[in-house]
Amino acid sequence: MELSEFNYELPEELIAQVPIKNRDESRLLVLDRKSKTYEDKIFKNIIDYLEPGDCLVRNNTKVIPARLYGKKETGANVEFVLLHNIEGDIWETMVRPGNKLHEGAKVIFGDGLLKAEIIETLEGGTRKVKFHYDGIFNEILDKIGLMPLPPYIHETLKEKNRYQTVYAKYAGSAAAPTAGLHFTNELLEKIKEKGIEIANVTLHVGIGTFRPVKEKNIEDHHMHTEHYYIKQEDADKINKAKLTGKRIIAVGTTSCRTLESVADENGLVKEIEGDTGIFIYPGYKFKCIDALITNFHLPESTLLMLVSAFADRDFILSAYKHAVEEKYRFFSFGDAMLIK
Repeated sequence: MELSEFNYELPEELIAQVPIKNRDESRLLVLDRKSKTYEDKIFKNIIDYLEPGDCLVRNNTKVIPARLYGKKETGANVEFVLLHNIEGDIWETMVRPGNKLHEGAKVIFGDGLLKAEIIETLEGGTRKVKFHYDGIFNEILDKIGLMPLPPYIHETLKEKNRYQTVYAKYAGSAAAPTAGLHFTNELLEKIKEKGIEIANVTLHVGIGTFRPVKEKNIEDHHMHTEHYYIKQEDADKINKAKLTGKRIIAVGTTSCRTLESVADENGLVKEIEGDTGIFIYPGYKFKCIDALITNFHLPESTLLMLVSAFADRDFILSAYKHAVEEKYRFFSFGDAMLIK
């Protein structure tokens, strides 16, 4: 398929720059795949579309404040974005300016709270970096690090926790699983009280999620890999719903990609840890998920291709056109869709 088949017109003013005041009062566009209809709702209305016995699967990864601003020994300003922990205090890191940060270069952050040395240049231009510090690394990051917001957000985030789901638990992501940002603890309690199971998966979202597709033929695109794991108790909840004919509703494309990476031909999953580079685009046959909660995605992105595979490209693009006309808010801090 051609990359241009996944393009659409989006006025820049519809790209949400800040989170809405109340998480669950963002708008919700509900898409029905069978009737090819959609309706405008508020996110908290999502409970009306969930049935007892359904299993809501969410990604409980936690975004780390991975953006660091520091100085070289020469005094030059540099920027690091931590991508993933290789081992111990060694991280794969995106660095700027790349042409000034070669092997052996040393950088100081937070007036010496954190020091770093470039060990190696990796494929793709990232660096292997070793950090030196006294104390606990994550506590130092919380003090001096900033949230690695997507490149299309230009406003400063006033509260770090707004780029974090209320159920975030395991640190490791360089970007938030944004479909989950709409849930409040109160809404999740109401969902549980209605008899809906909530299961967790963990997929640490990489910065590669924002990497544009450059190939004209999308099948030539090389997908980034991300680390995931599923615990036995969560696999049991997912399998119980599947075996009793109830729906698996993925919260976000990250939960979807995790489930589709590990499910067998019957849609069943197991306790497992691994890496996935799954690329879902039209023609893909879904094995596990029956519905998807997701935000609105960038034109020509792999995530727009994923939702087009789930709900038919023409139908998705018509829903996006409707969302533009109705002035929905787009992307990470924007509104949501339920595709059922």
